[in-house]
Amino acid sequence: MTSKKRHALIAGGGIGGLTSALCLARQGWTVDLFEVATSLTEVGAGLQLSPNAMKVFAVLGLADRVAERGFAPQALELRLGRSDRRVFSVPVNQHPSPAWGAPYVHIHRADLIDLLAAAVEASPQITVHLGAQATGYKADSGRAELILEGKLTTEGDVLIGADGLHSTIRKQMLGDIPARFTGNLAWRLTVPIDRLTVPPPPTACVWAGPGRHAVTYRLRGGTLANFVGIVERHDWRGESWTEQGTKEEALNDFRGWDSTLTDLIDKADTHYRWALFDREPLGTWSDSPVTLLGDACHPMLPFQAQGAAQSIEDAYLLAEQLGGNAPVPDALARYEATRKPRTARIQAASRANMKTFHKRSPAEQAATYGPMWIAGQLLPGVVRSRLDWIYSHDVTAMDR
Repeated sequence: MTSKKRHALIAGGGIGGLTSALCLARQGWTVDLFEVATSLTEVGAGLQLSPNAMKVFAVLGLADRVAERGFAPQALELRLGRSDRRVFSVPVNQHPSPAWGAPYVHIHRADLIDLLAAAVEASPQITVHLGAQATGYKADSGRAELILEGKLTTEGDVLIGADGLHSTIRKQMLGDIPARFTGNLAWRLTVPIDRLTVPPPPTACVWAGPGRHAVTYRLRGGTLANFVGIVERHDWRGESWTEQGTKEEALNDFRGWDSTLTDLIDKADTHYRWALFDREPLGTWSDSPVTLLGDACHPMLPFQAQGAAQSIEDAYLLAEQLGGNAPVPDALARYEATRKPRTARIQAASRANMKTFHKRSPAEQAATYGPMWIAGQLLPGVVRSRLDWIYSHDVTAMDR
């Protein structure tokens, strides 16, 4: 760690921004975090924190609290959505040595934000500014200057744009970058387990089917079921997480599927939906003492469940690179060079899974899922090993 107190500015108070603040404070930085919302809260539903993310929370002293607020699945599964036939199951969270060296946890986004916000509030090195809209930045003096709505400015040694999918910092740095509509619509909903006739299995379960798939898992100690349903549709392109569809529309999209899934849809109070857009890897993430993090620089489709985890990895490695006395632009260059190959590979894997889960014809399904079933029965270690490159990764060990 460095004894010199340097000052970081963070635009965005989501998972990536809050984790970044905690990681920088651990390296001795003072941090000002600016969030446009008037409170550190989160909409949406569940997310998956795979072992590669939990290793960061272990270093921050938060892993036990994350696990207490979440749910530990028994396995990662693939099933067929119409028949409920299991293709494979990969055990996780075995006692005393969980797969890939750390727990696998499901947690509600709101619960994770609450936990991170409490840790940030407890840190004397971090100051949070709510209701603060970032409108741009200046970097021509060798220092980073964040411009806020109302022509207010603040200056620091580094500015981190953790301001999400529609990042203001990225837009100034790189201009408008068009997103490509994938032709997929996502449904997201949660239901208390005690409402359900047939609760989803206590696993992270992908249900594959013709032109669509679903993901189910449990939250909040197993008391809440989470459902994400992806459907190939071209008639709706809203990208907001807070727009709602109707129960009837969602049920129609999964008509004829296993009753575990249709019961979830039927018992939910609200049915959020948004269109999925894809973005290619960026040419650069940084502009002198300004850089990007998480969805601002590598937004990911949800088919690998790595969006939050990659933001968390970003936060840790960025703080590590900024932890010494090297010039900030050099540290940002190392951060970008280290992280870009991994995030680009995971973006590509997420894009590929979209096709893997949506096989339409019986022949396509047999050719894809048949070998998976055989491997799951005869060579389960092979199925697990295909996930090693994501889950066994330990960003906290890279500088040891």
